[in-house]
Amino acid sequence: MGKPTAAAKPALAPACAAGRRAKLLSSDGRALAALEKLGYSGVEMLEIFDRCEEQGFWIKDTKGRFLWVNTVFFINNGFRHRSEILGLTDFDICAPALATQYRLDDEKVLRGVKITSRIELVGRFDHSMRWFVTSKIPLRNRRGRIIGTVGTGCLYKKGDRKVPDNSPLAAAMKIIAESFHEPFDRGKLAKQCGMSLRDFHRKFREAYHVTPHDYVRQLRVRASCNALVFSQKTLARIAGEFGFSDQSHFTREFHRLIGEPPGVYRARHQR
Repeated sequence: MGKPTAAAKPALAPACAAGRRAKLLSSDGRALAALEKLGYSGVEMLEIFDRCEEQGFWIKDTKGRFLWVNTVFFINNGFRHRSEILGLTDFDICAPALATQYRLDDEKVLRGVKITSRIELVGRFDHSMRWFVTSKIPLRNRRGRIIGTVGTGCLYKKGDRKVPDNSPLAAAMKIIAESFHEPFDRGKLAKQCGMSLRDFHRKFREAYHVTPHDYVRQLRVRASCNALVFSQKTLARIAGEFGFSDQSHFTREFHRLIGEPPGVYRARHQR
C-alpha cells in the first residue's frame, strides 16, 4: 500500500473547531491574538485548562507579563474577569518577595530549564498562604524558539503521599510544608533527601535562590500576614505561633522582608 495522501489524513471537524475557536475569541480575543502573533496555537488546551476546578494554569511572555490564565488562577488572585489580569506581572499581584522569586524562576525557565513538581508556598489576594505543587516549562513557537513560560499549580494537601516526588528536594519540602513554624534540623532535611549537608545546601540554593534557613524564615513572615489581617491576636502570640523567638524578632524579620513593621501592615489592611 502506498503512503496516504494529505486528503486521507484524519482531521478535526471544521465546524466543531471553528465553533470552539469563535467562542473563545468572542470573550478573550485580544489575548488569543497576542499568543498567535507569537506563533502559538493551542485553543483546545486553553479550553480544557479553563475547566479545571483546582489546578491553576498560566502563560507569560519573556517579560513576565501574563498572556493567559485559567479561571481558577484569576479567581484565586482576586480578579473577577480574566481580562483584568492579562498584561500584568507578578509584581502587580504579589508581595515583592514572592514576585522576585517567581521572576527568578522565569529567568531560569527562559534559559531552557524545567522546574517540575516543586512544593512552594503561594500567596493569595486575601493574604492567606497555601502550599502548591508547581511545574514551569519553556513555551516555544513552531521554530523551537522560547517565547515565554507556561506553568501549572495544584494545591498540596497536608500529609498527601501522592504529591509528586521526582524532585530531589521533595522530601525536605514536604517536611517544611507541614512544620515550617517549628525548629528545623538542616541535617535531618538533607538526610531525608539522601544528600550530604553540603549537597543539600547547594541544590536548595539552585532551586530556591536562598539558603534553607532564609527560605524558612521568609515563609514564616509570609504566613503570618494572614493572621495579622484576619485575626485580633497580639503580635507576641503571632510571633510564637509562626516560629519566632519573641515579638522583637518577629518585628525585625517582618520589617526586613515586607518593608514595614507588622503593626503598620495590620493597620493598613484592616482599614
